[in-house]
Amino acid sequence: EAREQQQTRNTLAQVLYAARDPFTQRIVIDKGAQHEVHNGQPVIDATGVVGQVTRVYPMLAEVTLITDKGHLIPVLNARTGMRLVLAGTGVRGVLELQFVPLNADVQKGDQLVTSGIDGIYTPGLPVAEVTAIEPNPLATFSRVACKPLGGVSNNTRVFVVQGSDALPPRPPEDSEQAPRGRKGRKGG
Repeated sequence: EAREQQQTRNTLAQVLYAARDPFTQRIVIDKGAQHEVHNGQPVIDATGVVGQVTRVYPMLAEVTLITDKGHLIPVLNARTGMRLVLAGTGVRGVLELQFVPLNADVQKGDQLVTSGIDGIYTPGLPVAEVTAIEPNPLATFSRVACKPLGGVSNNTRVFVVQGSDALPPRPPEDSEQAPRGRKGRKGG
């Protein structure tokens, strides 16, 4: 089913084991550089985003799961279209939205999908569901907990998305740039 949802070519990989470091959320898969796997490629399953390839060996690759503390994904709230940043917490099964204003239209049960703005994940891939919202009137932002939709801790097989290696070209720069203002000196 996941292949039908994607317009890009995918490589099916088997999860061999979890990485040995207890402070990271990583898995090792049975595909590597000889199978056209390279750093930065998204990894998905039939239900959503699992992670991203972060280290490649000739026959193996390491995938950092979206629940890893250092992992961020730009997402969209499917209900409202609001752009948000989803962060791993270092705990399996727990994600957190970053920098959500107190007045933001985010509700329990909202589905979060990839926005595609980062050029890594194709737009519209399911990522997470909002499970709890804790507004703090003394803070600027609410704490929003989410659960991943992809099987980050129970997969035996995943897809490595073989998307485009290159981002679209940058738009041409205007030859006439607006003149920069002069900075005045005080006391002169």
